[in-house]
Amino acid sequence: MDKMIENKKERIQRPGTRRLVQLYAALLYNANLKGFIDGHIYTGNLKAVCVPGFNCYSCPGAIASCPLGSLQNALNAAGHTAPWYVLGILALFGVILGRTICGWICPLGLIQELLHRIPTPKIRKSRVTRILSYLKYILLAVFVIAIPLIWGVSKGLILPAFCKYICPAGTFEGAVGLLQNPANATSFYQLGAVFTNKWVIMVVIGLACVFCYRLFCRFICPLGAIYGFFNRFSLTGVKVNPDRCNGCGLCVTKCRMDVRHVGDHECISCGKCIDTCAQGAISLKCGKITLRGPEVGKNADPEPEIRKRRKAGRIAWGIAIAVLVFAVAWFNFIEPVIDRANAPAAAVVTEQPAENAAGTETEAPEETAVPEATTAAPEAGGEAEEKAEPAAPAADAPVGTEIGNLLPDFSTDLLSGENFTLSDYRGRVVIINFWGTTCAPCVEELPYYEQLKVAHPDVEILAIHNRAGAKKAKDFLADKGWDHLDFALDSKEKGLLPLLNAADAMPQTIILDKQGVVTYNAQAPLTLEKLEALYNQANQ
Repeated sequence: MDKMIENKKERIQRPGTRRLVQLYAALLYNANLKGFIDGHIYTGNLKAVCVPGFNCYSCPGAIASCPLGSLQNALNAAGHTAPWYVLGILALFGVILGRTICGWICPLGLIQELLHRIPTPKIRKSRVTRILSYLKYILLAVFVIAIPLIWGVSKGLILPAFCKYICPAGTFEGAVGLLQNPANATSFYQLGAVFTNKWVIMVVIGLACVFCYRLFCRFICPLGAIYGFFNRFSLTGVKVNPDRCNGCGLCVTKCRMDVRHVGDHECISCGKCIDTCAQGAISLKCGKITLRGPEVGKNADPEPEIRKRRKAGRIAWGIAIAVLVFAVAWFNFIEPVIDRANAPAAAVVTEQPAENAAGTETEAPEETAVPEATTAAPEAGGEAEEKAEPAAPAADAPVGTEIGNLLPDFSTDLLSGENFTLSDYRGRVVIINFWGTTCAPCVEELPYYEQLKVAHPDVEILAIHNRAGAKKAKDFLADKGWDHLDFALDSKEKGLLPLLNAADAMPQTIILDKQGVVTYNAQAPLTLEKLEALYNQANQ
């Protein structure tokens, strides 16, 4: 008897298959574990791919993009490129998995379920909760589709409204995940009213999930709303055998989601109804393959079929664990080593050793030959101007990116087809701005750089687009009229941001005086007045 009780307790405490899959998905989505240590987000090629579940792009561990954020950014750029990729990938996920994604492989769903396990009185579903479940479709229409699309087409600005004003995952995984790291201490300037509001929203949703099962999924999540459209014909999901069903309705009564029938748009295919059904009429299937079926009671699956299914499950888990181990090894160890080994020649410091303030020699790598610029920077009127005579670099300035340091020399190609070499602009103030099309403050401040260049033709302004989303930058800039600025795109091959020690948070601006010494380096959006003052300071 005691052994039976002990075995029962063990079964209760042991996490079920769905919980293990949820934990697995959360870890796989965030396999870049070193990001939590160094405080940087992953910006490799895989970041252009969307994971199926809700997982913030800006989470330090995220190895891919969130489909909801990608959809908003794609709609923002709809005036330039059609968002076929994002729409296609969402449709693919929906057709294959439907809202099974919500129930099995969404990290935010896992967090909500864990919060709901805290012992408190619980809110039961009712007609009110069923009505509230349609709120997420309104949020989808307004904050995910309408606002980003209208803002992008009419104003040419990036405004992922749901991510910016509501998303708790963006607050918890992105903002908190990055700002808790000392490496991002300079990014606290971003904590304004919007962050405060989102923090309050996150706390309220988190507390509400303790009392109400999956509150975010049921009432708020636009991604769940999208996948809900596919539930009726998705390959994977809970299916009812009409020959066995007696219409008792116990499955709907016991379900914690606001379903009207098994498999409707609110069903997350968690599979709890399989154990509830006394007729053995419900199974979790992928096409004709039964992933989970009734194993006890009336109409239970045959024992050989159950054994075969369990064996296939063990094989699948073996493959899944191997994939996870490889992913963790790749993103944390293998890829960083490959990146360092393939560091581009353009990312090599080309300044000669100089004495620093302590009087000791500062070493620099061997000088690398860089292409010489063949054209001069354009004046405000569009004609080429004659370059100023290069000034001698500061003899006592060490090479680096801090204020007072001599910025490392580098060369890169421009979107105009010309070449930019930093040392060619000795004798002139140089401003380097790091930006991205998905960064609203970046886009808002670029016109100020254009105005500064028009007012002071002698200043050289280089705007470097972050490697994430760089392929769309040229189309984005096509009709902006910022013709006096030089634009370059970073990439893993160029390695400009690592060379100049630029952070993931944008915008960031570096200003050099006529000798190439850094006079300003900070992550913060700038006004025209502030830019003017910083230019005058560097031009002394």
